[in-house]
Amino acid sequence: DTGARRIAPGSRMAAMDAKLRRAGPRSRYRLRKQVVEPVFGQIKAARGFRQFLLRGYAKVRHEWALVCTVHNLAKLLIARTA
Repeated sequence: DTGARRIAPGSRMAAMDAKLRRAGPRSRYRLRKQVVEPVFGQIKAARGFRQFLLRGYAKVRHEWALVCTVHNLAKLLIARTA
């Protein structure tokens, strides 16, 4: 076993595989790694945010908005003092 997965022709996986190969190095999927994910890593590492304290979709949305606001304000403060 080489670890390579066989993809059935005409399947959704085959269509996605073709889409990813056709897009090349500047695809949206590759750019997404450069743009969005570092923010989540910064929030987890610098802010120490690992899990939500509240339960329920509405409460979690508000808690996440607060975490993002604090992160953005801290970035603005650092940029202003630099």
